[in-house]
Amino acid sequence: MSILTEVNTIDTTTPTSTESQAINETTISSEIKTTFTSEEIQKLLPHRYPFLLVDKIIDYVPGKKAVGVKNVTINEPHFQGHFPERPLMPGVLIVEAMAQVGGIVLTQMSSVEGGLFVFAGIDKVRFRRQIVPGDQLVITVELLWVKQRRFGKMQSRAEVDGQLACEGELMFSLVN
Repeated sequence: MSILTEVNTIDTTTPTSTESQAINETTISSEIKTTFTSEEIQKLLPHRYPFLLVDKIIDYVPGKKAVGVKNVTINEPHFQGHFPERPLMPGVLIVEAMAQVGGIVLTQMSSVEGGLFVFAGIDKVRFRRQIVPGDQLVITVELLWVKQRRFGKMQSRAEVDGQLACEGELMFSLVN
């Protein structure tokens, strides 16, 4: 599995002063990838249409959090039957979108490289507003902990226009 946290190689020459060390540290932090395109997401997650539910990552802090975007459109297949007269994004797909953003954080951690992350549990999930075609979900997922490099727990929030739509705790397990 590839890790996309660094854009370019980092100059590792020994700094000659405190000032040059600060410049080198700034260069290192500015080279860490903080956004991901759809193509880059597909290199990290195994999901594909119609089940890839993250369009882009707009903020990423390695090992800590990711903020992703899901553009909800009427063309999505679940809207044909959920519901024909009043299309609503199913709650399970909202939670799945949150999990996929969390997957970006987990797949980028070198200590848990390889394998596939799957749900191990879902706690305290609450739906606060309906998601309809035309909405843009902004999903923030923060890593709470990782144990034995096999289990993880994350706090997730999905918002539309700054309004909380869904929140909860997601637990993951690494399977080989």
